[in-house]
Amino acid sequence: MTSLRPIGKSTENDKIQDLFIKSVQNIEKPIKFSLTQFDDDNVEEYLIKNKINCYFSNIEKKKLPKGKKYSNKLMLENGLNQFLKDDFNYFIYSTADILIPKNIFSHIENIKEFNSFHEFCALIYLNILKKSGLIKSVTTPHYGIDIFIFKITKKSAEKLKNAILSWPQYDWGINDNFYVSVCELLNLPICNISKDINIVKHENDFKTIKENRDWQINSWNENQKYFLNFLKNNNLPKLYATGSYYYLLLKIFRLKDMSINLVITYIKFYLKLPLTLFNKLIKKLSTKNK
Repeated sequence: MTSLRPIGKSTENDKIQDLFIKSVQNIEKPIKFSLTQFDDDNVEEYLIKNKINCYFSNIEKKKLPKGKKYSNKLMLENGLNQFLKDDFNYFIYSTADILIPKNIFSHIENIKEFNSFHEFCALIYLNILKKSGLIKSVTTPHYGIDIFIFKITKKSAEKLKNAILSWPQYDWGINDNFYVSVCELLNLPICNISKDINIVKHENDFKTIKENRDWQINSWNENQKYFLNFLKNNNLPKLYATGSYYYLLLKIFRLKDMSINLVITYIKFYLKLPLTLFNKLIKKLSTKNK
């Protein structure tokens, strides 16, 4: 389940998405895409031309709230409906800017402890970030869990479908937080398979599609309010929305999943915690005194 950006507006984004599609098609399992688009230029033509095996849904932008471009909640709703109508082994959320190794499921299915679980979630953190054609340090902390692989029953899919009735999400942000909280909602064991699988993530060309950092921050803050409502309605800790990545990384931590690189990444990340808390305190006091 994913969504593609408009095609023909950014050569870089087109290349990134094409590499993503090809990497998924090379996976050693039959894959069917769930693609929900929002009047995105040339996407349907691309899918037809390349004979992509997919469920395709288009939601007109005029049916979204004014000024909104897309909705991950509506994408998820479509994906769950499709999952419930057919027989699949996995339900996968992914961004469209990563390269997925073809043997990813071999690694998942070789994890002995998960053979005893009827349901679980496998994810990958940390990605190898590729920016401007160059790979950054593999231990440089950055935000983003870009693939969640859910092994769930249709009963759990129905539960999730009902839970998101209180989640009116639009535009950018909060997805990582949301999907980690889904694991608690559905009582799913989490396994971070980054020790065995490397995911390369490409930095998108945000300038061309007019999604600068200010737009992203404003979108995230708005979605945080919706997410808090979702957490409250489903009796989940509000720290999923307010605890930043420090909380998410604790939720996905398992000693047996650690590699040397991941240990270094965790140390680097949590060394920033005192400064982060100090800055939040100063910001709160500044706002209070206005």
